[in-house]
Amino acid sequence: MDEMRYQLDLLTAINQRLGDQEKMYRLVCESSVNAYLYYSFENNICKCMGNWNEYFNFEIRQLADVAKLLDIVDEKDVHALRNSLFLEKRGLKQETVECHITEKDVWYQFDVNVIYKEDGTPMDKVITISDVSGYKRQTEELAKMAYYDMATGLYNRNYFVMMLGEFLRRAEEENVTVSVIFIDIDDFKRINDGMGIVVGEGLLQSFAFFLKDFEDEHVIVSHFASDLFCIAVYDPCGARSADHICNAIKEKVLQGIISPDGQKLLVTACIGVAEYPEASTNALGLINCAEIVMFKAKASGKNVVKYFDTPIVNEFLQNVKIENKLKHAVFQKEFVMYFQPQFFVDSKKLRGAEALIRWYDKEEKFISPGVFIPIAEKNGMIVPIGQWVIEESIRNFAEWKKRFDCHIILSINISAIQYKQPDFVNELIKIMQKYDVPAEELELEVTESILIEDFEEVVKKLNMLRDYGIKISLDDFGTGYSSLSYLKEMPIDTLKVDKSFVDTIITDHSTKIITGSIIQMVKELGYETIAEGVEDKGQYEYLKEIGCDIIQGYFLGKPMPSEKIAQLLCEEL
Repeated sequence: MDEMRYQLDLLTAINQRLGDQEKMYRLVCESSVNAYLYYSFENNICKCMGNWNEYFNFEIRQLADVAKLLDIVDEKDVHALRNSLFLEKRGLKQETVECHITEKDVWYQFDVNVIYKEDGTPMDKVITISDVSGYKRQTEELAKMAYYDMATGLYNRNYFVMMLGEFLRRAEEENVTVSVIFIDIDDFKRINDGMGIVVGEGLLQSFAFFLKDFEDEHVIVSHFASDLFCIAVYDPCGARSADHICNAIKEKVLQGIISPDGQKLLVTACIGVAEYPEASTNALGLINCAEIVMFKAKASGKNVVKYFDTPIVNEFLQNVKIENKLKHAVFQKEFVMYFQPQFFVDSKKLRGAEALIRWYDKEEKFISPGVFIPIAEKNGMIVPIGQWVIEESIRNFAEWKKRFDCHIILSINISAIQYKQPDFVNELIKIMQKYDVPAEELELEVTESILIEDFEEVVKKLNMLRDYGIKISLDDFGTGYSSLSYLKEMPIDTLKVDKSFVDTIITDHSTKIITGSIIQMVKELGYETIAEGVEDKGQYEYLKEIGCDIIQGYFLGKPMPSEKIAQLLCEEL
């Protein structure tokens, strides 16, 4: 009897303890923000606990009802969720999956845990469901910041490079090509500065929206920076070929781009195209080649498309190499001055000399002015180089005068960028005074390029120089379409007939007529005429016949160092 009472008391205590534990577990579940689904394999019982009703509008009472969860998630998530909900079939203990709930547009995370007996038979399963929408949105925002350009909504440069690398990896496996199209909007800075940043950004957004239409699983579009865009095309063909895309872009910009505020903006674009594996086998190399080709397109004009060609890239890389060396050349004294003599046609006596810069780098390799001067003008190095040329040539000229008491003319070429410097006139006069060189014996050569942007300001400076006594010579006459209009207003003393006319003056009848007309017209205007590039007796005799005043060229004198000019002066004494 006592034994039975003991067993009853023990059973009551156990039931009490189990009841307390169940109460505690239920309290924990109900106070949680999560929902819970419990399933007993032994008893085939399902229980929904916690915040279940906040998550779902249905109950799960038996295992078959679990399929209801599959009905509310995105189709793309069904397979993963099914595997996780029934992970005991794979003998797994725990798995987590995130699913998008279509109707509510939220994200739920399902954590599935299965408890097994010692023999491996599943005993209990607990599924914890939590709302991770906030975390997912934050993750998406971070991904957007990491992968997308905020201004245009296109992929940013870093993500584009990563995706292009994946394109190239697949292309190698599948033996197909990949095209990279690099795009630059012409004159964007002019629009951005002239019409305002808001209009400029609107233009970029509208252009980006147009480019995004090309995007699909084979095409990725990116905004690199400012007005630069890049497109990668996997296995280009048909409507997604580089030709098709480039032509569509050219047509679009010519039709005008409508900005978000309704303005129609007429722009053009220059495009460079490079292809894997011809141009490069890696992402950065391929982008670099396309960008280089784009720069070549810009140098050719507006709305131009250029395709990768090895000589183009080699030329660009050579120019970059020269540009880097150029920055040190002035300070390392790699430049030297040469002078090409000019002679009066009738007497063949020395009229003067044109100062010409020469560059021999550290390896004693000659680099042509035709190569490095345009580079120097682009990167601004022409200003210190031009300053050096002025001072060094005037210094040499002063030495000739001191040694030979001669009265000749020193001609110096001045770039458009030098003329734009606000202190150009004053600095030139200071150097002349420093070496005591008479203004009337100095001649500055200018080309039409300096007149294009600000004609009035340039003419004002030229008048100041001429009033001081310095001669002004218009160089390369006849090569510019508006040369004649400048003659009326420019304060010049001398006009140089371009070498391109002299080259064919004997063999081409039209050239003869044009050259003769130029010289006759200029003489009537009261200017001196100089023909440059005179290389043989026939050219010399014809120029003499039509009344040219001065010649310059290999026929009577090649460019030479200062000492050789000194010898010529000595011979004329």
